[in-house]
Amino acid sequence: MTEMVFGTTPARAGDPILPRWWRTLDKWSLFCVLGLFAIGLLLGLAASVPLAEKNHLPRFYYVQRQALFGGLAIGVMLVISMLSPRQIRRIGVLGFLVSFALVMALPVIGTDFGKGAVRWLSFAGVSMQPSEFLKPGFVALCAWFMAASMEVGGPPGRLYSFIAAVVVVLALALQPDFGQASLVLFSWGVMYFIAGAPMILLLGVTGLTIAGGFFAYGTSEHFARRINGFLNPDVDPRTQIGYATNAIQEGSFFGVGVGEGTVKWSLPDAHTDFIIAVAAEEYGLIMVLVIILLYCTIVQRSLLRLLKERDPFTRIAGAGLAAAFGVQALINMGVAVRLLPAKGMTLPFVSYGGSSVIASGIALGMLLALTRTRPQGEMAELLRRRR
Repeated sequence: MTEMVFGTTPARAGDPILPRWWRTLDKWSLFCVLGLFAIGLLLGLAASVPLAEKNHLPRFYYVQRQALFGGLAIGVMLVISMLSPRQIRRIGVLGFLVSFALVMALPVIGTDFGKGAVRWLSFAGVSMQPSEFLKPGFVALCAWFMAASMEVGGPPGRLYSFIAAVVVVLALALQPDFGQASLVLFSWGVMYFIAGAPMILLLGVTGLTIAGGFFAYGTSEHFARRINGFLNPDVDPRTQIGYATNAIQEGSFFGVGVGEGTVKWSLPDAHTDFIIAVAAEEYGLIMVLVIILLYCTIVQRSLLRLLKERDPFTRIAGAGLAAAFGVQALINMGVAVRLLPAKGMTLPFVSYGGSSVIASGIALGMLLALTRTRPQGEMAELLRRRR
């Protein structure tokens, strides 16, 4: 308990791997992730039953699959959290190359499952969304470029990262998947700012993003339909946003009761994109605040621990992963309460989805690995060694 309150003890040379990992790990963040996963299973017991009955499947079919995917994700997260920053960089770059190749292959071998956007690969009844796995790899790649540019005589890594960001955003926008594209661009902006980018450049990128939004509005019917629905002051109660808004209002402070909610019978995506509406209706504002607190704790503790890091790659990559994780949760909940246009983005570790939860496990494993306590010595000692 002392370590959880006052911070972990730096690793000592010669320690066995598991005790060293446990001593240096951010335990509060780990427990928050496990809490989110447990809440996701609890909400899935209510939200996924109507869909299972509609598809003539056992009542808890989707809950069992979520437990399977979640258990795999937690296992992957724990294994990755034991790696060093150098190993994180290597598997991140390799993962980016593989997932980007799959994203580029989507127009040829992908499917849209009737949702108007080709985002999935489907083989033998198993589907996956490559863009989910692209995000942590993209963060590692750009952090590597930016960190290399800080070295004496290093390459123009910031320029390389900008080119990578433009290519990835365009590839995602062509699916179209503007939600993931905006998330990738935001995480790149956070990393670029930490790497020392001038504000005028970031403002320029913001301007280009706004211009790109206007262009997409004029050329993409899918994008324009969602923006028009968001800007319309009258909410059609028969739409997903209408059902979600009404459910949140009905939940009030304490909720209508466990299993008593009705929105899960009306929302086709109640177990995925609008899982927070189920939480608000059945468990009330209290459950929503608990979920928000868990996300805020993970992001805040990660950023605070990264402030002590002197390694540029660790600091930049960790901040990018924390930003992407927190903003994805913010976007999902913002859509449900109609603060943001619909984007089809899951709530990490809470929403149902194999690709989403496993990719979140990879990203959080990388973040936990980068935020582990490491002996870095005093700055004066480091300067003496360099002399």
